[in-house]
Amino acid sequence: VRANHNLFMLTYPEISSLTASAESIGQTLQNWIDNIEFKNPDTNALIKALLTGNRSQIPRHITQAFRTSGASHILALSGLHLGIIYMIVSKLLSLAGGNNKARLVQGILCIMTCTFYSLATGAGASIIRALIFVIIREIAKLLHRQPDLKDILASSMIIQLTICPSDISNIGFQLSYAAIAGIAWIHPFLKDIWPEDSEPILKRIWNSASISISCQLTTGPLAWFYFRTFPQYFILTNLIALPLTGLIIPSAMLTIALSLCGICPDIISRATEVLVTALSDALEIISLM
Repeated sequence: VRANHNLFMLTYPEISSLTASAESIGQTLQNWIDNIEFKNPDTNALIKALLTGNRSQIPRHITQAFRTSGASHILALSGLHLGIIYMIVSKLLSLAGGNNKARLVQGILCIMTCTFYSLATGAGASIIRALIFVIIREIAKLLHRQPDLKDILASSMIIQLTICPSDISNIGFQLSYAAIAGIAWIHPFLKDIWPEDSEPILKRIWNSASISISCQLTTGPLAWFYFRTFPQYFILTNLIALPLTGLIIPSAMLTIALSLCGICPDIISRATEVLVTALSDALEIISLM
């Protein structure tokens, strides 16, 4: 994708300017994160990794814990992260109303925000996949259509490989599409195994577990082929790591925004730090099992 961006920059100066602006803001975001005074400096490093993809300041033992527990995908910017950003932006913009004009503005702003975020964080293959998903989803909403996940997956792959054919050999690209393929084809069968009349909380837990199993069935062989590793406790890891990540990202964004305004209550920054510490500690425990 990076090579393809370079080609676009030579052909379209306005794209070059947009990319440069996005990357500059990405670096500025990293500086903002560094300036937040958490008690544990590892918190700054993990938030920076989760929001910008920069893992250079994460201590080796924490990186190893993420890898051993099967949570490396949490640290590598992917569709998961852009998906959370998209949901936050979409929910906020939905407050403006639901008429056709409002939906059009919301769709444009969602696409612009996600595109800018993708460029600011390096536009990796898995991020581009998620961005194409967002664009297709927003266009479908404007047309009052509900496209099937399998159709979105196929369309996204065709678009991405048309733009950058070399992505087919990118590991992130392969793992990202393999994970979505598992959700699209395997998860519908697994989630229906659990009885419909069971407790809602148990069914929700099974739904999350079945998503993890579905993804692992399709990404596991690739991970073994490339890295010769297979996490034994991937279900436990994802049941803990994914909900925490879904809380950490919006909490971190709120902490950054309020800190920039100089009005961040201590309770919010401490709550963010507690969530980050809980994620790190939980994965370290799992990695030792």
